[in-house]
Amino acid sequence: MTDVDASKKNASTPIVVSGTRPTGALHLGHLNGALKNWVSLQATSRCYFFVADWHALTTEYANPTGIRDNTHEMILDWLAVGLDPARSVIFRQSEVPEHAELHLLFSMIIPIAWLERVPTYKEQQEQLEGRDLSTYGFLGYPLLQAADILIYKAGAVPVGEDQLPHVELTREVARRFNRLYGYVFPEPKGLVVEAARVPGTDGRKMSKSYGNAVALTDDADTIYNKLVRMVTDPRRQRRTDPGDPKDCPAFRLHEIYCTSQERAELAAGCRSASIGCVDCKKVMIRHVQEELAPIQQRRSELAARPDVTRDVLSDGRRRAAEAAEATMVEVRTGMGL
Repeated sequence: MTDVDASKKNASTPIVVSGTRPTGALHLGHLNGALKNWVSLQATSRCYFFVADWHALTTEYANPTGIRDNTHEMILDWLAVGLDPARSVIFRQSEVPEHAELHLLFSMIIPIAWLERVPTYKEQQEQLEGRDLSTYGFLGYPLLQAADILIYKAGAVPVGEDQLPHVELTREVARRFNRLYGYVFPEPKGLVVEAARVPGTDGRKMSKSYGNAVALTDDADTIYNKLVRMVTDPRRQRRTDPGDPKDCPAFRLHEIYCTSQERAELAAGCRSASIGCVDCKKVMIRHVQEELAPIQQRRSELAARPDVTRDVLSDGRRRAAEAAEATMVEVRTGMGL
């Protein structure tokens, strides 16, 4: 698709923006919480998907050495899952400096209290132990997110429920700017992603930081060894103890991966203790292995092309910068700059 064709097609389609920090291997949480939805959105929306490398520095500023390599690996994962650079703008955040400019200008008008009330601010400070997160970058990252979204005049942002406060902050930022300087920004809506909160092996939200993730690049044996030890209903201390799937973190993966018939049979077996937790999890594990196998094959083929990620990011930077600069012209004019 040429840029002219894309422009005609996208003129009447909604704009969607989302990004991921390159802090390590992508996992099932990313796949089911974001990437599958991103792939679907390509057919109906004008999509901007970015590597949030500046956001990575909010928690990894003391150890940034892996960001560049992680960016390369993450783009390979995105392409293997099905993101198409012919239909979506795929780029690196730090290569479009207009994001930083808009973030700076927003920081002049947004009260600190708005940032302190974002729920994930205190939550991550408590959970990411051993890191000094008393920095403006960490406090202000929701405002940088607002800049990431608004600079492309997004109408929608695909998020999990835990990220809805970030979208609401973005809407408040847009309203405040528009009230002060004239209308520039639409107020985006949050597209809540089904199954966004994928459980990790310890029952918490799946996260590399928690060490509870199944990576998209894990081989079949590694997937099995991780998921077979996943926590279950604590009432099932013995094989003969009945349980309840509603209280089983592992069963939340069954709800994503297993058929309705399998779920019904396994749920009945759990409640009656006619099936053990290991045998129950084996059904789900097989589906996970089957889903990841073709993704890993495509990824291997892409990795054999040494320039693929460079070319995708180069084209994406050009297209993103064009849209971002057009917005910044309006912003600077409104603010008298």
